[in-house]
Amino acid sequence: MIKNKKAKWTVRLLLLVGTAVSMFFVPWILVKAWILPLPDTVQGQVEEAIGHGFDGMIVYVDEAGKPPAFYTGGWKDRENKIPADPKSLFKIASISKLYTAVAATKLVKEKLLSFDNKLTDYLPELKGRIENAEEITLKMMIQHRSGIPNFTDNPAYWENEQEKGKNPLDFALDLPASFEPNEGYEYSNTNYLLLRRIMDNVLGYSHHQYIKEKILAPLDLNNTFFSITEVDLNDVMSGYYVGHEEDFKAREYGMLATAEDVGIFLRALNDGSVFDEGEQEIYPYEYNHGGLVIGYQSLAEYHKDMDAVVVQFINTTDFNGYEWNLSEITMNRIVKILRKKG
Repeated sequence: MIKNKKAKWTVRLLLLVGTAVSMFFVPWILVKAWILPLPDTVQGQVEEAIGHGFDGMIVYVDEAGKPPAFYTGGWKDRENKIPADPKSLFKIASISKLYTAVAATKLVKEKLLSFDNKLTDYLPELKGRIENAEEITLKMMIQHRSGIPNFTDNPAYWENEQEKGKNPLDFALDLPASFEPNEGYEYSNTNYLLLRRIMDNVLGYSHHQYIKEKILAPLDLNNTFFSITEVDLNDVMSGYYVGHEEDFKAREYGMLATAEDVGIFLRALNDGSVFDEGEQEIYPYEYNHGGLVIGYQSLAEYHKDMDAVVVQFINTTDFNGYEWNLSEITMNRIVKILRKKG
């Protein structure tokens, strides 16, 4: 407790100075996006977000008891001045981890996998190449509690990620663990790279086919794909990186889907209808997720209090900037508008 009056005022002054200094380093675009009066409609918020510098945006809202709603702003294709289209395919990046986790759960229920088995039970060649491989369980990998380093954190990977992506595991081998198994949390794409390899091995065929048969087909998700090679490029929303003119649409970044397909899947995940009997009880992962690759950022959320699914696609990124934070602020404001409308 500070008893001296002068000392008290000194402390208060230091706190004020510290606050002022910290505010000086907060990007004002984020402050502006946060404090602006909330628009009355989701469409108004989308248009406001485009005004912050995003090239294009798609929002899908599925509120229980109402028909799904679509909102768009900006460009699907900036160069050719094609407006954003709610039916466009979008690169969903790490949202794909939800599909992998559901598929792994189904394989556990079928007794083809076990969440308690170790990494070396399935990939024995990794003993000595990945630290603690003989102690790391599949469940730890799914929950990002394995300590396995994230290959996308390796700067060498990004020297030419399209070429290096052909052998991405090379950038995680022989590195020290981030922590002992189950003793911490660190988001690592390597976990899911290994999970997908294990799934391929136990199935004897691609896990893509398994996901199609067990998840996509039952939900009639006909606009979800695993590679840019499976689709017509004209159906894909362009992707942009701040400061670059290049359209990143043709690059390979894994799964693509429409906002509606992602929304249908997310509702099925959260209401349990994606699962067969006994699967939801053992499902070990998240129920919401985001995705980020060059040119594409996405958020998919279920809000139980409103019984609403919201999917947000934005085709502008800058890994050294604030676009991800701006995207999260925009999503939060959309959810506030939906709550306000009741």
